[in-house]
Amino acid sequence: MPPHVESSSSDDDGPATRLFHRRRSVHRLLGGRKVADILLWRNRNLSAGILAGATLVWFLFDVVDYNVVTLLCHIALLGMLLLFIWSNTAPLFDRRPPQIPEVIVSEKAFREIAQTTQYKLAHFVSILYDIACGKDLKKFLMVIGSLWVLAIVGDTCSFTTLLYVGFLCAFTLPPLYERYETEVDHLVAKGGEDLKKFYEKVDSNVLNKIPRGPVKTKVR
Repeated sequence: MPPHVESSSSDDDGPATRLFHRRRSVHRLLGGRKVADILLWRNRNLSAGILAGATLVWFLFDVVDYNVVTLLCHIALLGMLLLFIWSNTAPLFDRRPPQIPEVIVSEKAFREIAQTTQYKLAHFVSILYDIACGKDLKKFLMVIGSLWVLAIVGDTCSFTTLLYVGFLCAFTLPPLYERYETEVDHLVAKGGEDLKKFYEKVDSNVLNKIPRGPVKTKVR
């Protein structure tokens, strides 16, 4: 299914396109808050630090084959050792011992998170059910093809690598698209038209020749 594009008139280059009928900026589409600032590298130090941390985690788990339990135990040991040294040497330098802040999450916040998660999950399952029932043959074939490709990719690399690749794409694709927005929109619109023509050929030569049973009408 080709991406939705929206066209607007232009004097020199012909119609310009906007992906997914987009009327807002990339920053607004990503939420317009701190997460969007991080993904679009508004704060370069914070974004680079998070990306470096994710790279370190991927390196430890996928390259060095570090165990999760071992890593957590080593982190806890290091933290306890540092707290022990700090708390015992603080009086020698007229310093206050370390204070661990209490992080309190209210019951209301937990309830809102649970309700949002339940709503998103129910909506996602409903969409999958409609696609699996074959109400939209195009979407059904796209999902089947995507799952098949994902299964092949998952067979060639680990789950940690897949997560890291997704994390890397989230930190690179949005800022690149924001920088080269016009060029990307033009290429996607052209590719969408070619994909639409290809689907029309497949639909007329293959899909329409598939025998289907009679459609039963509901009796009221």
